[in-house]
Amino acid sequence: MHPWIVAACNILIIMGIYSVSRFFFYYFNKDLYPDVSVSHLFEMLFGGIRFDLTALLYLNALYLLLTILPLPTNIRNHSAYITTAKWAYLIPNILGILVNCMDMVYVRFTGRRTTCRVLEEFQNDDNIGSIIWQSIWQYWYVTLFCVILIAILCVVMRKKWSAPTYPQKLYYTIETAIMLLTIYFVVIGIRGGFGRYTRPITISNALQYTNTPQETAILLNTPFTLLKSLENSTYANPHYFSDSEIEKHMTPIHTCSMDTVASTTNMVYPIKTGKLGKTNVVILILESFSKEFIGFYNKHISNGTYKGYTPFLDSLLPHCITYKYSFASGRKSIDAMPTILSSIPSMIEPYIVSQYSTNEVSSIADCLRKEGYYTAFFHGAPNGSMGFEAYARAAGFEDYFGMDEYNNNADFDGTWAIWDEEFLQYYARSMNQMKKPFMTAVFTASSHHPYKIPEKYNNQFPKGNSEIHQCIGYTDYALRKFFEYAQQQDWYQNTLFVLTADHTSNQISLPEYNNSKGLFEVPIAFFSPQWDQGYFDQSSAVNQVDIMPSIINYVDYKKDYFAFGEDILTRAKKHPYAICYNDPVHQIFSDSLLVQFDGQDVTAVYNYQTDPKLAKNIKDKVNVDQMTTYLKAYIQQYINRMINNQLTIHTNGSKSR
Repeated sequence: MHPWIVAACNILIIMGIYSVSRFFFYYFNKDLYPDVSVSHLFEMLFGGIRFDLTALLYLNALYLLLTILPLPTNIRNHSAYITTAKWAYLIPNILGILVNCMDMVYVRFTGRRTTCRVLEEFQNDDNIGSIIWQSIWQYWYVTLFCVILIAILCVVMRKKWSAPTYPQKLYYTIETAIMLLTIYFVVIGIRGGFGRYTRPITISNALQYTNTPQETAILLNTPFTLLKSLENSTYANPHYFSDSEIEKHMTPIHTCSMDTVASTTNMVYPIKTGKLGKTNVVILILESFSKEFIGFYNKHISNGTYKGYTPFLDSLLPHCITYKYSFASGRKSIDAMPTILSSIPSMIEPYIVSQYSTNEVSSIADCLRKEGYYTAFFHGAPNGSMGFEAYARAAGFEDYFGMDEYNNNADFDGTWAIWDEEFLQYYARSMNQMKKPFMTAVFTASSHHPYKIPEKYNNQFPKGNSEIHQCIGYTDYALRKFFEYAQQQDWYQNTLFVLTADHTSNQISLPEYNNSKGLFEVPIAFFSPQWDQGYFDQSSAVNQVDIMPSIINYVDYKKDYFAFGEDILTRAKKHPYAICYNDPVHQIFSDSLLVQFDGQDVTAVYNYQTDPKLAKNIKDKVNVDQMTTYLKAYIQQYINRMINNQLTIHTNGSKSR
């Protein structure tokens, strides 16, 4: 059989394996995609072939080259040459199967296919080997499926060929023509189509076959997203606006004069503002605490009978300023620190692992430290985990307290970090020793896969219908113990507490949250013991990037500062929107509309008030120009400032305008 025919057969075999993998990817995770009909599933299965072809042509480039090179027949037919070609086929394709199967599990934690950034996200986690080993056994059925696919590939692949033996001159002419023709079609296959104006296929092209951005995980394959994320490792100015025009639509520079004018439109929240140098700030970032788990936000569920899993938060939130429509910026823990502490949103890729992670940044800690505040960040995982320690230093925190400083491995959960109860008590005790005023933040860890709680609490918290539910109950209990201790300390009364989540959980039980809106709904709440009452804002759309400017203004900080968000605590937002990145689209929320934008066009608009399941795309029925204009300016400001290292109020001694 001609080498070219053998190669074509082997490409078809691996493409068939990828199609089978796609079906099982959906089957293993179908609870994440409840609205996918049979016909739509097959539409995605067939649409995915286009992305499979591109990925497989990349992976098999060396193999194809070895099969089509017009070398003398004695070389091409030599057993060593054929064996080399065989391994050039098997090794990359086995690796492709492995990462594809890996995402059958990992998508439950990220909501999307893996990109090359995953290696950088976990580069400082020494326990990653044990986590992978646990997953291999816990998800044994995926492991078995992967082994079966690799076995099929090794058995079914065509291993031998026979180069043609026609006359030498004719041989080189025909084989060279076959080689050139093959290269031509391979290039077209990699680009994703014919035509002078066809742009190279990329991740966002998957949207043309899906109804929601989440569904792109079904349609794509992991080798494709890994390879494309390597290509797109830099940002490019989208040039939506000129440099002078963009400032009219959006600027992350907040000046004293702007805030003085804005103060005339203060909200009617029944609160007393704090004083700079007198008010402590404590930020609690709760791992995977989706709004779904909190009864306070879900009184409309199950005719008012839904209780949730957070009795302590349910008792605290009525005394807080909190919001019905509050959103995370991203869907990974690594997105949370820049968003919450520095008001830098998550776009395209996590800032901490981007090539711009060495940019100069500011933060709540940076601003308040200059005003005499002591600042510290706490995270109970091994020091260096997730790049949090490095970011805390870059953002201006004086000290970092991790597992090393805690110095008691007896309280280690065996996988990720110190148990939340013990670490939050350590956090509270540490603040007793701090110089006042202080600004601190803590990142909890126990409400995370593999969803364990301390043995002494087995059967104490409701297990619900998801593994994470008892973990949410445990962390809520740890929060109760934290506040019970804090109430007895002299610093408590003069402290502003901020509670939010890093992102939503992958474990979704309520169908109302299994869509492009619900996947980003996290609590954002402010609490001060000095307030007489709380306030539940049921109209504003707010985001985690709004936390920093809200704190800055609450304590009456009188200097200019840098933030992509706006104050939501002491005054009305000038731009009443919340923005997040739902790979591969940007999303912007108003008080009723959700607009999805792929960087070029609006792809969908939903009225989430009247259509909570986001079933009706009304983009041709409503005018969203004002929202889209702001979103474009927001994106362009973000990209340009990343590229030019302009993420602070001062860059190279001058204002970064």
